[in-house]
Amino acid sequence: MTGGMKLGLIGVGLIGGSLAAAWRAAGAVTSVSGYDIDPSALTKARSLGIIDRVAQDVADAVADAEVVVLAVPVGRMAAVLTDVAAAVPATAVITDVGSTKGDVIAAAHAALGTGSSFGRFVPGHPIAGRELPGVEHADAKLFNGKLVILTPTEQTQPEAVATIERAWSATGARVERMDAAEHDRVFAAVSHLPHLLSFALVAAIAAAPDGERKFGFAGAGFRDFTRIAASSPVMWRDIALANRSALGTELRTYRALLEQLQAAIDNGDAATVERVFDVASRARRRHGKTFDAE
Repeated sequence: MTGGMKLGLIGVGLIGGSLAAAWRAAGAVTSVSGYDIDPSALTKARSLGIIDRVAQDVADAVADAEVVVLAVPVGRMAAVLTDVAAAVPATAVITDVGSTKGDVIAAAHAALGTGSSFGRFVPGHPIAGRELPGVEHADAKLFNGKLVILTPTEQTQPEAVATIERAWSATGARVERMDAAEHDRVFAAVSHLPHLLSFALVAAIAAAPDGERKFGFAGAGFRDFTRIAASSPVMWRDIALANRSALGTELRTYRALLEQLQAAIDNGDAATVERVFDVASRARRRHGKTFDAE
């Protein structure tokens, strides 16, 4: 990719750092000014060559940017967007990497207005990551072959969308567009609920009097199911609350099935237990190759 841009990166963690490294390696950006509320993250990012300049604040990071990436927890997005709006150049394209989209779009509306500034905002969500947070785990190849979803609104400028699509495509990512409401509903089921369940299971065992002994006997199945419980509690707290409506619906549906299984187990109802397990097993085998490719 030619014609690299100046990137203003807000949030220098795993995803922000990986994005900066990937976009630079692909030629999408030529320089990176980074800001993070954690000074140690900036120090690490500078030493790793992920950012070229440590910005003093949000305004400093975006002052001469041609593209701005917001890689902060969704709970901080509104405040950061307000700071960005006050300092970003009129021609800069703005995007984000948040795991929820409806709330982020609403925050962008509030901060940027409904005119051309909002039109240059391209909501995004890369479906990639690792359970260990921090810029020290950043990887320029993290997005290669992975899916990136963009949820532009009717007001989003086509040129802005094209700019972000080119940057992501240059990293080897597969870019798709999606309605924001559908995005939040889908990812409540396949991402946000699994994280909530993994956190809850590990927390329940950790709180048990013999929790440490139980952990000592855990095997591969427990490891695979609970790997994501090592993720950032702050980030996933914000995601759960930001998408509370869709997540609440999925959680209630899941709890109803658990109640059905509880009754079946209590009553020795083998047919019901097997039926639920069979539906799940068939679905997992049918879609397994898709999961494993991500």
